[in-house]
Amino acid sequence: MSGAVGVSAGASGPLVLSFEIASFATVLAALVGLPLAWALARRKFLGREVLDALVSLPLVMPPTVLGYFLLVLLGRHGVVGRAYAAVTGDRLVFSRKGAVIAAAISALPLVVKFGRSAFAAVDAELVIAARTLGKTPLEALVRVELPLASRGIAAALGLAFARALGDFGATLMVAGDTPGSTQTASMAIYDAAVAGKESDATLMIVVLALVSFVALFATNVIVERRARGL
Repeated sequence: MSGAVGVSAGASGPLVLSFEIASFATVLAALVGLPLAWALARRKFLGREVLDALVSLPLVMPPTVLGYFLLVLLGRHGVVGRAYAAVTGDRLVFSRKGAVIAAAISALPLVVKFGRSAFAAVDAELVIAARTLGKTPLEALVRVELPLASRGIAAALGLAFARALGDFGATLMVAGDTPGSTQTASMAIYDAAVAGKESDATLMIVVLALVSFVALFATNVIVERRARGL
């Protein structure tokens, strides 16, 4: 009994931290990604597909390479890191804030790709009709486009959460692997496996696998119902 309690205690901290970071990262990815997705779906501008490709890079880029770029950008000598330190006196790298940013960047392409598809699937004639009836662009977006695209957006956010929850390489490069501070479940699994703590590693693997499966299953259901018009 005491062994089981020890395993739970050893795994619960990184798991809770992972869910916390993934939640904030998903919100951040949504705040940045959904406006981008809408612009890519509804607006034609020079460099649109170039922007889409740039945003999608984290999907194909090695996580450690992405983490290195973020480390350079967010570090104390980087543009963002230096500006943040000048305003707050604090740092972004090797902190939970850095972990959130790294996980959000990793999840951002999923929000943009699925969000763009969701907005593009909304009949533009409905938006035009709303504008003809006197709705402002913002009102048409909130009352017409967002409700009709909500299932696709929900799928995007579900996948983004699962991606952020399991991020390893980029988060490790930016936030480090400090137990009790920035050690997420993915890092704790690696550390536990190296240390021979198979019970801790197995518990965290099972939890992450179940959450990822639920997220993927829910996404499939949402996409299927959307395709059938239900």
